[in-house]
Amino acid sequence: MKQKIIFMGTPDFAATVLAGLIESGAYEILRVVTQPDRKVGRKHVLQATPVGTLAVLSGLTTLKPEKLSGSLELTELLELAAREPYGIVTAAFGQFLPGKLLDAVAFSLNVHASLLPKYRGGAPIHYALINGDAEAGVTLMEMVRKMDAGDMLSQRAIPITAADNVGTLFDRLAVVGRDLLLEKLPDYLSGALSPVAQDAEKVSFSPNIQPEEELIDWTKPARAVFNQIRGMNPWPVSHTIWRGERLKIYEAEVVDGAGNSGTVIERSKKRLVVACGAQAVSLRLVQPAGKPKMAIGDFLNGAGRDISEGERFGDGN
Repeated sequence: MKQKIIFMGTPDFAATVLAGLIESGAYEILRVVTQPDRKVGRKHVLQATPVGTLAVLSGLTTLKPEKLSGSLELTELLELAAREPYGIVTAAFGQFLPGKLLDAVAFSLNVHASLLPKYRGGAPIHYALINGDAEAGVTLMEMVRKMDAGDMLSQRAIPITAADNVGTLFDRLAVVGRDLLLEKLPDYLSGALSPVAQDAEKVSFSPNIQPEEELIDWTKPARAVFNQIRGMNPWPVSHTIWRGERLKIYEAEVVDGAGNSGTVIERSKKRLVVACGAQAVSLRLVQPAGKPKMAIGDFLNGAGRDISEGERFGDGN
């Protein structure tokens, strides 16, 4: 008899894990729980989450509570647990699971995108990049009432490359998480895998990025600015203030150079270099306010055509 599962998740990372469970054919997925559809883009088109989209295409019953605690969907899940015992697998769901639900199910596991106890919380991949870590990873863990504090079943690490940003690292870790779950879940269900407690002295957190953290501080070293830029690409996206408006910066590279922090120290047809607290960054992909993102050459031929050396990025200009 196949193990019955409720899957909970939201973004592409979770959709990759769900796809692995579906394709394995080894589990009966009773319900998929995800965040509600949201309006996206300038036209505010209502769009399902990646997990919601995959669930519908796969013919799975989908629940979309705004908040699971106290909801009709929670009542349905509890009633279902009373009739046919199941386990829960979550991956980047984005909501806390009520204690009464955790108590009602046979097991509850989370595929978390960090090497716990490092980076508990909602933005572990962002922090790994922003902090300049050499590696990232995934932890398969039991769920408890405290955020990402459960016992660990298994971990797998991968190196962070110079070309990685949040998007690429999310994609790579999603595959790692999928494979780790499919490999270790049978052992866990058979009792062959023993959970290990997290070391409380090594706990660190990765809360969701706040809007004020998106602003670039040009007084920081170029490596820190570069890590912030790639640690927020493609979301939420770092920015600077240019002529009173936001200039989003998606890609840059560290280069040699010196000058007052935030000042343009080199400008050519296809190159714009900004001084940092130490060294400088060469901007590669940007997005002026009200415009699509564009290569730096296109920006310098358009909205930024009159930028000159000595101009300053940052607050107050």
